Amino acid sequence: MRGPGGTITAGRFAVRGGDIPVDTSRVPAREAARDELSDPMYHQHDPNLLERGIDRFWDWIGGLFDGAAGAGPGGPVGLVVISLAVVALAAALWWRLGTPQRTIRTPETLFGDTTRSAADHRTAAAAHADAKRWTEAVQERMRALVRSLEDRAVLDARPGRTADEAAADAGRLLPAHAARLRTAARVFDDVTYGGRTADEAAYLTLCTLDRDIETAKPLLTAGTAGGGAL
Repeated sequence: MRGPGGTITAGRFAVRGGDIPVDTSRVPAREAARDELSDPMYHQHDPNLLERGIDRFWDWIGGLFDGAAGAGPGGPVGLVVISLAVVALAAALWWRLGTPQRTIRTPETLFGDTTRSAADHRTAAAAHADAKRWTEAVQERMRALVRSLEDRAVLDARPGRTADEAAADAGRLLPAHAARLRTAARVFDDVTYGGRTADEAAYLTLCTLDRDIETAKPLLTAGTAGGGAL
C-alpha cells in the first residue's frame, strides 16, 4: 500500500523510496488498511440491504432442503421420490374428491319439514325438558309459540319462515312483547345452527313468554298481519 510521500506500507514495515525498511507497529498498520478499504470505490458493487436479505433467505431455504436430503432415506434422490409421492397423492385426492367448495350455511327455518300443532310442539318440549335436553326443549317451545300465533291467525302460516322473521312479524303486532320475541329468536338461532347449548333458564324464560303471548291481543287484524309477509 502506498502512503503519502511515496511511503509503501507492507505488514509491519514501511519502506520509503531509497530508505531501508522501518518497523511499524501492528495497530497503525491495521488502521491504515481499514481506512484504505473503507473507501466507497471498493464497495460500489456490493449487494444492497434487500439483496443481502434475499440471499440469506435462499441460503436458509437451501439449508432446509440440504438437511431434509441428508435426513431422508436415499439422500437427495430419496427426497425427490418422497416429494413426487406426495404430489401424486394430492392429485389423486383432488381427482377423487373434486375441487373443495365452501359451504355457506343459511339460517335454519323454524319448522323445517314438520307440520306439528302447537300442542304437539309443547308436548315434545316438555319431554325434552324432563330429560334435561334443554337445547331441544328450547327449539320445540319456540316452534310451539310461533305455531300458536299462526293457529290464532296473528301470523299467516308461511313455510320457510325463520325464527328472526317470526319474531319481527309478531313483534309488530304485539309490541309489548317485541323485545322478548327478538331475544327468544336469537336463542333459537344460537342453539339451532350457532353451535351453542341451551340451559334450563333459557327454556323456562321461553315457556313464560309462550304463556304470555297466548293470551296477548294483537294490535292489527290477521289480514293486515298477512300483508307483512316476506
